[in-house]
Amino acid sequence: MAIKKDILIIGGGSIGLNCAYRLLKAGRKVTILESKEIAKGSSSGNAGHIVPSHIVPLAAPGIIGTALKWMLDSANSPFGMKISLDPAYLAWLIRFASACNEANVKRAIPPLNALGQLSYANFARLIAEEKFDCHYQQTGLLFLYKTEEAFEGGRHEAETLHQNGLPAEILDKEAVHQREPAALPDVIGGVHFTGDASLNPARFLELLAKRVRELGADMRENTPVTGFEIRDQKIHIVHAANEDFEPEQVVLAAGAWSPTVMRGLNLNIPIQPARGYSLTMSATKKMPGQALLLGERRVAVTPMGNLLRFTGRLELSNLDTTPNPKHITGIERAVREYIQLDEKLAIKETWAGLRPTTPDGMPIIGISPSHKNLILATGHAMLGLSLGPGTGQIVSELANGKAPAFDIRPLRLERFQ
Repeated sequence: MAIKKDILIIGGGSIGLNCAYRLLKAGRKVTILESKEIAKGSSSGNAGHIVPSHIVPLAAPGIIGTALKWMLDSANSPFGMKISLDPAYLAWLIRFASACNEANVKRAIPPLNALGQLSYANFARLIAEEKFDCHYQQTGLLFLYKTEEAFEGGRHEAETLHQNGLPAEILDKEAVHQREPAALPDVIGGVHFTGDASLNPARFLELLAKRVRELGADMRENTPVTGFEIRDQKIHIVHAANEDFEPEQVVLAAGAWSPTVMRGLNLNIPIQPARGYSLTMSATKKMPGQALLLGERRVAVTPMGNLLRFTGRLELSNLDTTPNPKHITGIERAVREYIQLDEKLAIKETWAGLRPTTPDGMPIIGISPSHKNLILATGHAMLGLSLGPGTGQIVSELANGKAPAFDIRPLRLERFQ
């Protein structure tokens, strides 16, 4: 016999845990089903950047030419893609190419800006109220540039932020070296997105999972969903590894695995997994003063107390989280081009995780067009950590019949139908 549940969340990563937290705070009863370990998914090893400044979607003018140029230098490229004739993958690539235009950027900026601002405010409130010790720093994100062409792109991005009410400070060579003494002499300028923040994502998710459990969530690890039974346009039964559940509502927060989990529901969820890499080490002798992004190489650098993390590469791939040593080495090599590092680093961890990437660069958030009791919260790409608290609030509002904090129509799945 199926176990009756109030809300069943599929996925125990950043999005699932933030949804659980907000739903529990709103008085709902929550069960989380996670196929592996809760709080150990694709956000735990990422850069830990909280970036309301990231309002321009991945699908933007010029990105295809840039990606092709990057791929000619496979050892140092921040981008890679698998070769496959899989129809879903080819359809995704066609959709992505058609979305790389100014119209898509104009559509994406308002919801990404609103969700980013909501998440940033919710992060600050959550960390203060729960007293989470996770090396949270509201010191912004500093982009470093070594070429005038890339620096000009940074200036353009700063202007886009200014037009949308977000702070960004353009720094010449003298100013950027004053702001970041660890930068090497050939860094010619920078843009400081002062409204951003950073933290240790693994520590934050660990603390959030603990708090969600304390609030009463039923958390099931190593419990993959295996199928569904539908009745009257609702998910009636969720089949899991060893048990069946009868939920009032279901929240899909399974990240890159969302299309696989939802197989059989006749939902077109155009998400492709994109692998990213990180390496984490003990603090270096000259630590950066804030979170950095190395402009030309697209590598993130994040100080986390007594740790330092480098994160990089976007690689359209299979559902595989095995780190490729070649790309780990390439990320370290890229960082050495921009900031002072110890000759030998005390590496503690190398990691790879999967970003759930949509063809238009926006997440999928909203009630399923085919199932009255299914809320979709997936497709956040590299921003699953950054946009988690805002997404959690929106999902809680939808589950409780309230109007969302902002217009989420551009984020609904129907845009792909």
